[in-house]
Amino acid sequence: MKTITVKGAGRASAPVDTVELSFRVWAKDKSYDKALGAADKKVSALETALVAAGFPAEDFQTAGFHVNTEYEGVCDDKGQYHNVFTGYNCSYDQLLRFGFDAARLGEALSAVAESKAQPELQVRFTVREPEKLEAELLRSAAESAKARAEILCAAAGKSLGELQRIDYDVSRLNFQSETMMDMAECAMPQMANAKAKRSFGAALRPQDIDLSDSAVFVWEIV
Repeated sequence: MKTITVKGAGRASAPVDTVELSFRVWAKDKSYDKALGAADKKVSALETALVAAGFPAEDFQTAGFHVNTEYEGVCDDKGQYHNVFTGYNCSYDQLLRFGFDAARLGEALSAVAESKAQPELQVRFTVREPEKLEAELLRSAAESAKARAEILCAAAGKSLGELQRIDYDVSRLNFQSETMMDMAECAMPQMANAKAKRSFGAALRPQDIDLSDSAVFVWEIV
């Protein structure tokens, strides 16, 4: 049996429809209970501020919780260094997802600033249903491969027979827009005032999410 092997290159694109806000808050103390309590208070302050801005409490979720012990190298009188315990570092990774709207994003960032929790903050733009975009991508790869195979077979005076095999290495696709948002700590207090809430992001239009991938298809030639 003669076969033809063709690689199909697929592409898919979709506009951003979802915002992900990732927060990390932490607290450090030599007492574990005090470190944990302080971190809990920061999470609670964030949640209270976001709920007051109209975001449902159940949408503000914990993505990670970490407890680390920290040490500092100290030199003694003999010139020898020893690790000295300096405290427990307790941190929470929190996540908030909501439909993309520039004004709504401004309200969320204003609420974060008002909370005084001072979290590390990342803003990402993505899609709510990535599986639909992935399906479109794979269909595109299959259609591309078949079209190329049919052209090659026709040029050689042959016909495309039954599909024999598909080789596809599952890729880790990135369903995030390349649009980046950097929020410096010194800028966050400005987000808390009413004027900033009204004016934030009037021109913000995140780039579409563009994906590409490939798969290899093997057909019988008849």
